[in-house]
Formats: sequence, C-alpha cells, structure tokens
Amino acid sequence: MNIRIAAPALAMALALAAPALAQDMTTGSTTTTTTVDSTTTTTDTTGPTAPDGSRFFGFEPYFGILGGYDSFDNRAEFNSLTSSKRLEGAQIEGVLGANLPIGPVFVGVEGFGAKGFGPINWEYGVRGRGGLRIGESGLVYGSFGRTWIDMKDNRGFTNRDDWVYGLGVEVGPRDIGLGGLTGQSGARLRVSVESYDLKSIRPMAGVIFHF
Repeated sequence: MNIRIAAPALAMALALAAPALAQDMTTGSTTTTTTVDSTTTTTDTTGPTAPDGSRFFGFEPYFGILGGYDSFDNRAEFNSLTSSKRLEGAQIEGVLGANLPIGPVFVGVEGFGAKGFGPINWEYGVRGRGGLRIGESGLVYGSFGRTWIDMKDNRGFTNRDDWVYGLGVEVGPRDIGLGGLTGQSGARLRVSVESYDLKSIRPMAGVIFHF
C-alpha cells in the first residue's frame, strides 16, 4: 500500500471525527458536611472536570492487544539479497502505557512489542502520544517514537531501527451508543496507522483496557 495514498485517507477519516471534538469542560460539585461541638459546617467545592465527567487532571494507565499488517515500500535499507522478496507480514502487538488527561487534551507514553508472521520476527520500541479527547471517552492523537526491527534468520534482511510516526483514534463504548457497558474508563477500540521512517505503512486495530 502506498503511503501517499494511505495518509490522506486517514486524514479524511480523522476529519470526520472532528464534530465530536471540543467538548466543553463542565464543573463538578462536592458537598462536605462536618460537625464539631454541635456546630455544622458545610463546604461546597466546585472544580472543572473533563468531557467524560472525570477529573480535569489525572493519570490513566492501560494495556492492550492489537493486530495488523506491516508493508515496506523501500527495501534497500534492509539489504534484501533477493529482489523478489518483499518485506511485509501480519503482526500481533501488545502495548503498555499511561495517559495524562489535562482537560480536553492528553499526553502519554507507551511501550510496545509485536510478533511478526513474515520476514519480520519482532518489532518493539517506545512511542509518545498527544492529542484531543473526543466525546465521552474517545481520543484522537498523533504519535512519535523509536522502533527496533529484528528479522528472521535466512530471509535476506538485516536488523534495523529508526523513527516511527503515527496517527490514531480510540473510541469508547459511550461514543457508539453503549453507555453503561463500562465506566469512565474500561475498554476502547483503537485504530491506528504508523510509518517506519516514511518507508512503510502499518495499519493496526485492537482493544485498549484502561484501569
């Protein structure tokens, strides 16, 4: 798949999600009643909350599993010994990370490891993320990180590492009409696409579990 075709297509998909963005921050109210020596004191504390009703500022760890396909357009960097061999194949990936919600936006970091079913044996690395919170529990984000690629023996390719760039969307159950299935955290569907040094296209999809 050509990167020049896939990138505009993903951008169009993200643009369609734009109307769900920019949820206004609301305020939550907590009333505390304290009784000391027959004197009752009531304190009303009001503070901002995020679009999904959670705290404005928080910490959200998560893990997940995804599946997808990695296809390289330029194989010269990997020293292919046989021109007929193509560097591509299916993958299963596990991720472990944390988000830092800050009102309508968030930043985060995650580590990942993927097992390949073609010439690529393993892909692993770390990526930073940042973007907007959408709807009740969704995210739209960009990512940037470093990936190490280990090739299978006797396939004619050498191990490499380089920068990776990506875009993605996460959608919670509330955003697709399944409110009440989980709480403010819970499971989200992730769809993403990455490129290794702008020489590959790597679409992935799976489920992310927040706790």
